[in-house]
Amino acid sequence: MLENEGKVKSIRGQVVEAEFINEKPSVGHVLLLKSDPAVILQVYSSSGASSFYCLALTSVHKIARGAILVNTAQSLQIPVGEEVLGRIIDIFGNPRDSLAPIEGREKRPIYSKPPLFSQVVVKKEILELGIKAIDFFTPLLKGGKMGIFGGAGVGKTILLTEIIHNVIVLGKTESLSVFAGVGERIREGLELFGALKESGVLPTVSLVYGHMGENPAVRFLTGMAATTIAEHFRDKEKRDVLFFVDNAYRFAQAGNELSMLTNSIPSEDGYQATLESEMAGFHERLVSTADAFVTAVEAIYVPNDDLLDQGVQSIFPYLDSTITLSRSIYQQGILPAVDILASAYSSALSPEIVGQQHYNVALRARSLLKKAVALEKIVSLVGEAELSVDDRTTYKRAKKLQNFMTQNFFVAQNQTGRPGQFVPIKNTVADVDDIMSGKYDEMAEDKFLYIGSATELTKAS
Repeated sequence: MLENEGKVKSIRGQVVEAEFINEKPSVGHVLLLKSDPAVILQVYSSSGASSFYCLALTSVHKIARGAILVNTAQSLQIPVGEEVLGRIIDIFGNPRDSLAPIEGREKRPIYSKPPLFSQVVVKKEILELGIKAIDFFTPLLKGGKMGIFGGAGVGKTILLTEIIHNVIVLGKTESLSVFAGVGERIREGLELFGALKESGVLPTVSLVYGHMGENPAVRFLTGMAATTIAEHFRDKEKRDVLFFVDNAYRFAQAGNELSMLTNSIPSEDGYQATLESEMAGFHERLVSTADAFVTAVEAIYVPNDDLLDQGVQSIFPYLDSTITLSRSIYQQGILPAVDILASAYSSALSPEIVGQQHYNVALRARSLLKKAVALEKIVSLVGEAELSVDDRTTYKRAKKLQNFMTQNFFVAQNQTGRPGQFVPIKNTVADVDDIMSGKYDEMAEDKFLYIGSATELTKAS
């Protein structure tokens, strides 16, 4: 047996344990099956003095105990640059859009160290999304990270797709875009590809897919591969990048599946003990530098609608803005189903960034909604008529404000039959101020549903 060769000891699902007696591989090194180099593995962790757990990135059907593995002494690499724009690829750089192979002149390893803290730059500027509930209550910083949290079927993907449409398709930025499809449905990925192609912006977008039918090793590495492409555009080409992930929780889930196959002792909530470091290794690379900015928007599945789930909690520390979608609000027909009071955090909501007026109006609006929550309990028991005049006014204005935060989406207009709307921030701030000051007290609450601007009410009347 040669110095760089080892042999298979055991196979557990997509995890292969291999023994290297002579030259030991490093974590991240790619191994090839000697009898068939098309079978690819990656060293995941040590399992003993001379044995290692390896992730099988392809089918394990050709691997057997005693089979010889060859260590390439290199990390998995992916093509980067202009060649991947307008294309769907997997973690190996293979095309998944039925087009010609990618003849990339440059490749980069999917693992790299994040920039030093001294190199990280924070920009105090808002990226306008045109979605009222987000721009007003939880605005997104250019170069920041936003998380969209929600359980199954409450509109995470459609909200993320609307953001992609408003920012990329409507041309609100000249940034390049990278989309990481981690553990989600093939249908959704195909629909996104078709929408980007139809709108003519596909040449500025790179898509990396590892759908839910892939093995956990591939899903786990998909986010890392997409991050590598974003880093290249930021560092080498000095281009601003919009980075989208659907779904960041699936990254944690894939790591958990792999940890169980390697017999790792679980930590909180049954997740892998390495969860925090894995999240750090992913998010800390998606930062802005003096050369260019990386703005990230992540959809995050919340299992059992439990925001305290440790897999979900591990993502919070890296976000600048959080959006929480509510099942109860969704069932009321209010879309996007944003729980404004639960979506309580955005580092951009400060007078220095959004301006004094926006800041003051947002605080007043949040206070109004909090009062309405307490009044809702009284109304459910004794009825609205039993409220005092002031409380009744507060309650009605809060209802109008909540209804006003509904919006028709461009990406859903084929289903709803209503054209989408992009609403500028300044219009939203002015309209919310008018609602709270009593300008529309005579208007019925249902009139505020799915309108772009409150000026539509006066025109209709």
